[in-house]
Amino acid sequence: MTTTLGPIELEVITGTIRSAEVEIEAAVERAARSPMIRDQHDYRVGLYDAKGRKLTGRSYGSLIEPIFEFFGDDINPGDVFFWNDPYNSAGSCGHVPDLCTTVPIFHEDRLLGFAQVFGHHDDVGGCVPGSLPVQVRDQWGEGLVVPPAKLYDKGVLNETAFRIIERNSRLPEHLRGDIDSEIGACQLGSRRLIELAQRYGVETLESAFDAIIENCAATIRAELLPKIADGVYTFEDYIESDGFTRKLYAMRLTMTKTAEKIVLDFTGTDPEAEGPINWAIDYCEGRFVRKWMGPVLRCLADSPERAAEIDINEGVLDVIDVVFPGKGTLVTPHFGRPTGLRFFILIRSLGIFAGALAKATEGRMPADHETIRIWGLHSRDEEGKLSLFREVLGGGGPGRPWADGSDVVHIVPNSRNLPAEFSEQRYPVLVESLALRSDSAGAGRRRGGFGYDKRVRALRDCLLLSNADRSELAPYGVNGGLAGRPYGVSVEAGDGSVRSLPGMIDDVPVRTGDLVRLWTSGGGGWGDPLEREVELVRYDVQCGLVTREAAEAEYGVIFGEDEGEGPTVDEEATERLRAERRGTRDGLPMFDRGEHFRKVQSAGGLVWPEGWADPDDWAAVTT
Repeated sequence: MTTTLGPIELEVITGTIRSAEVEIEAAVERAARSPMIRDQHDYRVGLYDAKGRKLTGRSYGSLIEPIFEFFGDDINPGDVFFWNDPYNSAGSCGHVPDLCTTVPIFHEDRLLGFAQVFGHHDDVGGCVPGSLPVQVRDQWGEGLVVPPAKLYDKGVLNETAFRIIERNSRLPEHLRGDIDSEIGACQLGSRRLIELAQRYGVETLESAFDAIIENCAATIRAELLPKIADGVYTFEDYIESDGFTRKLYAMRLTMTKTAEKIVLDFTGTDPEAEGPINWAIDYCEGRFVRKWMGPVLRCLADSPERAAEIDINEGVLDVIDVVFPGKGTLVTPHFGRPTGLRFFILIRSLGIFAGALAKATEGRMPADHETIRIWGLHSRDEEGKLSLFREVLGGGGPGRPWADGSDVVHIVPNSRNLPAEFSEQRYPVLVESLALRSDSAGAGRRRGGFGYDKRVRALRDCLLLSNADRSELAPYGVNGGLAGRPYGVSVEAGDGSVRSLPGMIDDVPVRTGDLVRLWTSGGGGWGDPLEREVELVRYDVQCGLVTREAAEAEYGVIFGEDEGEGPTVDEEATERLRAERRGTRDGLPMFDRGEHFRKVQSAGGLVWPEGWADPDDWAAVTT
């Protein structure tokens, strides 16, 4: 079949590929067994061409390169490839709970591409249920590691490999069911790509793949790069602890912008950590981290509506290059270093890119956002059966030049918390409340989003785990906006005593009847809080999202007596207070990192490597 590729055909093919990925996701959710994947949606899918190029930017996905590296041309109909090795996945599977399943797609005897699903599974062994231990010094304590292998070879199941994988999980029925669901979903996606080849012909389809990639690079160069001033910009952000030592571990970035390219250099990033906060991304020319960081550029689009239309796919690799330091840093760890909580650095990578872009655009970038955190309670019943109640809880999104931040969003796309009804039926817990945390959002002309305030009572003796960053350092504010509030966790015993706990903990005893309280971070604010419309501050106070005390301290808004329609603003007192504060300040910093950072900085706790200086001490925004 021969078809000429025109704009209509290209649009239909592009839309069909995106629809097919949505269909793959639906198939995973309907058939998976683990709550982490089925109910909380912590998984990714992707369709790739025969060159291993991801065809949409719907999610960051994984990579196909491990198949090329380990199997060369030994790719056949009926094969199913499988791996989770952080050091043999081209930098795309960052920790061992992420199991990656890939199916090659053939039309007759011709390789068309690949369908892939990788998800964060409930348990793959290791020294802590859930396979994300905090105090672990190498990857062998984190769980089963599988280098790229074939679970099916030309349609023949490797049952021995399946049994080994299954045997290493504390929840084997979940794991086996998840893998089967992912294979079936990949095969569904494969059929959709084959249908396109049958409709348009292979040559036309492959021409469409090329056009999809080229259009992405051209759009970035035409619409987004011109908004960034050429030059060299630096930024850094921090992880608070590696599980053993509480200190600031710096991730550093130098961004060099020219008319045609952005080069991101991670030289200066701190040495690798003893604990599990390392992220091995210095593989395959950094293809994964370039695709992961690329969508940040969409924040520079002319409007939110236009940003949603720009699909950042594999074409971003033509625009962004990366440079890595030598082996032995947080982003270039030596083989075997633990990586289980690498999602702290994964999220920081977005923040340091956005920070550098804020400098290059006079602050026209969103503030810092919520981070990934996972908490849970695990126990065993009288028969020894494991109960693993675990959640990925969201936090506040960033204040943006065009809007306030979203509340309790999940940085993992489409993820969500577990419903109370599900949790209470399946686990020995009682969800007493779930609300937005008052005053957690960073103040600004456009404030950040609010974090969660969740309270869960244990109905059985159990052990508490928390895999959380931003428990001291808050998401930063931009362009005069203030930092959000950090994460926290505490346990209240029956006698009323309260234990406040660090963000990173393993196996803290919780007794029957104890109340666990968690509050997640709020997003950073954007712009001068004194410029926020008074009516918006009043509305937030009326809703209970901002207290009167915070409204006065952060926004300069003073309230009078309540009337029938809620709190009333004292307009004259507010204007006087705002004018007084404007008159007593020299300017606003471009970035605000919060009180804890200021304490560390004033105590001399920050040391910069040779050639680096404080990246925040560069300019002020005059008011």
